[in-house]
Amino acid sequence: MKETPNSISIIIPVFNEEAGIKRIIPAFENYLHQTALAVSILFVNDGSTDSSLVQIKKVCTQYDFVNYISFEKNAGLSAAIRAGFQTATTHWVGYIDADLQTNPSDFLKLEALIHKYDLVTGKREVRRDSRIKKLSSELANWFRNALLHDSIGDSGCPLKIIKRKVALDMPFFKGNHRFFPALALLQGKDIVEVPIKHYPRLTGKSKYNVWNRLLSPLQDTFAIRWMMKRQTPFMISQSSIRKNKIDIK
Repeated sequence: MKETPNSISIIIPVFNEEAGIKRIIPAFENYLHQTALAVSILFVNDGSTDSSLVQIKKVCTQYDFVNYISFEKNAGLSAAIRAGFQTATTHWVGYIDADLQTNPSDFLKLEALIHKYDLVTGKREVRRDSRIKKLSSELANWFRNALLHDSIGDSGCPLKIIKRKVALDMPFFKGNHRFFPALALLQGKDIVEVPIKHYPRLTGKSKYNVWNRLLSPLQDTFAIRWMMKRQTPFMISQSSIRKNKIDIK
């Protein structure tokens, strides 16, 4: 799809979600009927070992606005999202998990604010997860916000819309998808959080446990805090190339 201000690619990373693939595009029906944007959907198969890729290919033959890319082997969620951002050619990129614990219709709430912000992210109001999963997520979000002061209550929410250029300018590392708001702030961009609904998982299994929800994110938080502290703002006041002022953060 051609890059225009009203175009968006929705990235859907997939790892062993064979039972739920056929539910995904029908779940987008309400959003597709009401959106003001030209929408394309991109599945990213993250080296699934079940029949997910077979199911994705079937879906792509049924809808001309749906495409896919597939990894040779599993590379992780951050890599899958990054590959989607790089493959997309639209002005905006969105992201949603294949488990549909967030509703594609809630993209409408985010879309309503994109003319004011560079990144709009959801905030799951009532988590439909296990107690341990909720507690580990709450702890990680509290710790991240205490250090990064990004004013985001649910940084890892799997429902976001971002300007593609902003997304591609973010530093890439394993786990960076948990820090998209903070990484956008590092660029001096405007972000906002919007309450959305959350639903129980109906198919597949969670790919995370207490350790990969806490240990790695805590380490990454310190790294991003270091980057924030090491920022060196400067402004060019004169130039022989053109008359301008550039503020780089």
